[in-house]
Amino acid sequence: MDRVRTPKLRRYIAILCVVLFLNIECSEEVDITIIESAASKGAVCLDGSPPAYQLDRGFGDGVNNWLVHIQGGGWCHTVDDCVYRKTMDNGLGSSKLMPVLDFYGILSNKQDQNPHFYNWNRVFMRYCDGSSFTGDVEEVDPGTNLHFRGARIFTAIVEELMSVGMYDAQNAILSGCSAGGLASILNCDKFHGFFKSGTRVKCVPDAGYFAHVKDYSGGYHFEQYYDKVVTLHGSAKNLPSGCTSSMNPGLCFYPQYAVPYIQTPMFILNSAYDTWQIYNILASYEADPSGSFTKCKTTLNECSTSELQRFKDFRSEFLGAVSAIGNSSSKGMFINTCYTHCQSEDQSAWFGKPTSKLYDKTMAEAVGDWFYEKYDWRMIDNENVLPHYC
Repeated sequence: MDRVRTPKLRRYIAILCVVLFLNIECSEEVDITIIESAASKGAVCLDGSPPAYQLDRGFGDGVNNWLVHIQGGGWCHTVDDCVYRKTMDNGLGSSKLMPVLDFYGILSNKQDQNPHFYNWNRVFMRYCDGSSFTGDVEEVDPGTNLHFRGARIFTAIVEELMSVGMYDAQNAILSGCSAGGLASILNCDKFHGFFKSGTRVKCVPDAGYFAHVKDYSGGYHFEQYYDKVVTLHGSAKNLPSGCTSSMNPGLCFYPQYAVPYIQTPMFILNSAYDTWQIYNILASYEADPSGSFTKCKTTLNECSTSELQRFKDFRSEFLGAVSAIGNSSSKGMFINTCYTHCQSEDQSAWFGKPTSKLYDKTMAEAVGDWFYEKYDWRMIDNENVLPHYC
C-alpha cells in the first residue's frame, strides 16, 4: 500500500527518529521530479500532465547500481473509471496531484533495514496511467481529455534515468508492487534492453503475479476486467507477441501466460494467499454475490473447515500458475503464506518480522542472495500452512 504523509507529520516523525531515538519506522523524504519534456513525446498521465519519479542517489560502493521500483495502484478499465482516476488526490492519474511518498523496505537507505540495496540509486517510478505502463493510444477524446500512454511514460522515465547516470549501471533491478509488480513483469525485457551488454539486469515483481484461476463460483469473472483494460488502453501491442499471437490479448496481461516469453532473470515475491487476489479474483462480488465467503475472507478466524480448504485450493492453483516461470536457475521465487498484499515496501515484512520469513530467511536476504547468484532461490511455504496474519 502507498504511504502518504503530510509535510508537518513527516517533520514530526523525523524529529522523533533523530532526537528521541524511538523505536518507530523511519524513512527519508525524497522530492518528486516532473519530466516536463516528456509531454512533447506524448508521454503523459491520464490527464495529460507529464510523468514523474522520485530518486534518492546511491553512495559508496552502490553508486553505480540502480533499483527502479514501480508504484502500485490498480488499473482503470472503462472511460468513466479512468475519468474518475485522473481526479484522485493520490496522483494515480495526474502528476499535478501526486503527494510525496516515503521510501521504505526495498527503497530504504538504511543498511540495517535494506542490507543489499540501501546504498544503490533508488527510484520510485510514479504510476499515473492505469495500465501497468502498457497502454499506447494516439487519439485523445476531446470530451474526456483522457490519454492512454503508459508505455510511452515507462520509456520516458527510463530514458531520463539513463541521462542522469543509469546508463553506466553495473547492476540494475526493476521491481514494483501490485499493479507496479505486474508492470515490472510485462516491462522486464523492455527495461533490460536499455542497458549495455555488461550490465547485470534482473526483475523483482512483488504481489504482481495475478493468477488466472477459477473463482468462488467456478468461473473466471475477473478475466473480463483485464480484457477491458487491454482494449481501452491499446495494450496488446506492448504485451509479448508470442503470447498475443496465440491467445486473447487480455489473457496475456496475466503473468502465467506472459512469463514464458520473457528472457530477463526474474524473482517472484508473492503470498500464496495474496489478499488482493482473494478479494478481487477468488471471491469478488461477481463470483460471490450472496457474500457467503465475506466473513471468512475478512476475518480468518471466522473461517469454517470447508472455507479454509477453499483457501488451500486457491494456493494450489496459484502455485500452478507460478510454475509457468519454468525451471531455469535465472528464475527464483519467495512464496510465503502471509495474508497480505505487497511486502517489499513494508519495512517489517521486507527485513524484520519472523512470520514473513521462509526457512529463517527474510525477503531482503533471499532477493539479495539470488541477485548476486549466491543461491538458486525457489522457496515456497509448506503446503500445510494456512493463511495467517504476519
